[in-house]
Amino acid sequence: MEQLAIQGGPKVRTEPFPKRTPFGEREEELLIQAVRSQNLFGKSGTFVKELEKKFAAFHGTNYAQASTSGTAAIHTAVGVVNPNPGDEIITAPITDPGSVMPILMQNAVPVFADVDPKTLNMTPESIEANITDRTRAIILVHLFGRPCNIDEVLAIAEKHNLILIEDCCQTHATKYKGRYAGTFGHMGCFSFQQSKHMTTGDGGMIITNDEQTYIRLKLFSDKGWDYQYMGERDHAFLAPNYRMTEMQGAVGIAQLEKLRDVVERRIALGKLLNELIADAPGVEVAPTPDDREVSWWNYIFHVTGHDPDEFCKAVSAEGVAMSAHYIRDPIYMRGNFLTEKNTYGSSGFPFDSTYVSRKYHYGPELVPNAVEGLRSVVVTALHEHMGEDDIRDIGRAVNKVARGLAKTR
Repeated sequence: MEQLAIQGGPKVRTEPFPKRTPFGEREEELLIQAVRSQNLFGKSGTFVKELEKKFAAFHGTNYAQASTSGTAAIHTAVGVVNPNPGDEIITAPITDPGSVMPILMQNAVPVFADVDPKTLNMTPESIEANITDRTRAIILVHLFGRPCNIDEVLAIAEKHNLILIEDCCQTHATKYKGRYAGTFGHMGCFSFQQSKHMTTGDGGMIITNDEQTYIRLKLFSDKGWDYQYMGERDHAFLAPNYRMTEMQGAVGIAQLEKLRDVVERRIALGKLLNELIADAPGVEVAPTPDDREVSWWNYIFHVTGHDPDEFCKAVSAEGVAMSAHYIRDPIYMRGNFLTEKNTYGSSGFPFDSTYVSRKYHYGPELVPNAVEGLRSVVVTALHEHMGEDDIRDIGRAVNKVARGLAKTR
């Protein structure tokens, strides 16, 4: 049995892993074109419009609307829902605040469905159990490059006459039953933040097949004003400014051209790592059904036979960085904007208002499976610029530590 590096033994990995380098000559070429055009304003330029057209075509949808971030994309989609104050929107307890804060910003109330403790994705059963007569929409969050059970959730949305928003910020160009995630619901939202499968540094996109939805998306992203749909100085409704610039549009075009190659590379590397650590004692890989791809925004697995923090410390000592628990707690407990109703000044709005029809409490007991999954989940980097030898080193480190810790128990 090899001595663990944390106990003084040799490391599995002594060289740093390759860095992800998402930008290349094509991005430089289009950026130069954008700058030389002397116009970086997306509304009167060509690159943002071209990116929107190509992004829609890539996904096989009729329309795409650019935004400044993934959070902005989700906020724009919620703007299409146009909830009344106190209406409810169901979302995920394991996600970025960008899946939650847009609900509050439109004066609606977030309600959290529980998840599968291994995939960490929202379950159809919990979504349906949380529907009330105030529910207006579902934000279905596809985590870590893994689509949820979309068709089941779509059936629930149709049954209850709800708008389904797919949050694909971690799940670009990833197929579920032969179609890309984001194309099943009323709208699909994407982030182009630096860590995503395709990136413009920051930025986002919303896709839809419905023309009226698209018109409202376009208006909501630009202060309720668009020359094509409104009068010269008319503003249709209260809305923010989420316009993408031509520089982001130029980079996005180059990124979209190689997106599927990026995703396929991550799928292959993730499959290899699953195989390498599947039999490690005290380790459990997340299930990968045959009906969907997993494109691994980051790679996750669960440590159930060891202390996850001790395990990650030991693997990191082998030269393979890992961290336990992801966000550690359900997202609504990471800060006080929900637990203490710290929203609009000291008003507690919309919770402490006549618009809500019940009291809301946000505690860990709401989502026991999410708490269980966060307790055991481990996260490590996986990206398209890694090689198979890099993945094999990750597998060696996991297996070495899993066996070593099992022997000392």
